[in-house]
Amino acid sequence: MKSALLTCVILLAQVSAAEFGKISLPLGKVEVMAAGGSDWVRAKPKMPLNENDVIRTLAKSRCEITLTGGGKVRIGENSELEITAASVKPMTKDFGANLNKGNVWVAAKAAFGEKKSVAIRTPTAVAAIRGTKYRATAGNDESAVLVYEGKVDVNAAKNISEERKEKRKGFVPGSLNPNKPKFTLGPVTEVSGPYEVTLKDWISLVEGMQINVRKDGKYHMFKFDQSNDGENDFVKWNQELDSP
Repeated sequence: MKSALLTCVILLAQVSAAEFGKISLPLGKVEVMAAGGSDWVRAKPKMPLNENDVIRTLAKSRCEITLTGGGKVRIGENSELEITAASVKPMTKDFGANLNKGNVWVAAKAAFGEKKSVAIRTPTAVAAIRGTKYRATAGNDESAVLVYEGKVDVNAAKNISEERKEKRKGFVPGSLNPNKPKFTLGPVTEVSGPYEVTLKDWISLVEGMQINVRKDGKYHMFKFDQSNDGENDFVKWNQELDSP
């Protein structure tokens, strides 16, 4: 009986301690605050990151996180990333994080037959992918998402918050996850003028596209200058690490 209870406790602990990934390359001053804690500790290689942990970089600092099951998330200087979700199963992996400020680079290709989603939320936008490469920058008034490979689905952050509130009202215990957004992919079209249209639903971006979303929900989508973007130090660093 005691053995069975012990096994049950161990299994519950494994389920509750969902691991987002491990720190694989801390450069400069990188700090982590554990879930529910109030103290920042220096990040070290192979340090695990779990749901509700927060990781931040200071000036002239960067950090690479290796996702559980494969893939990379890299944080630029003066950035803060809060881990919000980590669900890892043999053929389905879902990760989520809030980029409170700064820059983040996501490179997470799915293996054959695997479903992998990495969603990054900024103060004004939410970017969600299924095996691709993109960069997000966070600002309180405006955020941007740039796609380097594959396809990225983007929506305004306030739309997601409103959708979650509505779903919680009708949530029945035991039903599907009410927080998981239902994707409605729109066509990739360029907005005729900056910030003339309000983002009301999920829209899909392909390689070479950028979207800037303001806190009022209005957005501007366009093809960014990839050669000029490639001169950015953070972009250069990521491309070098991603090269074969």
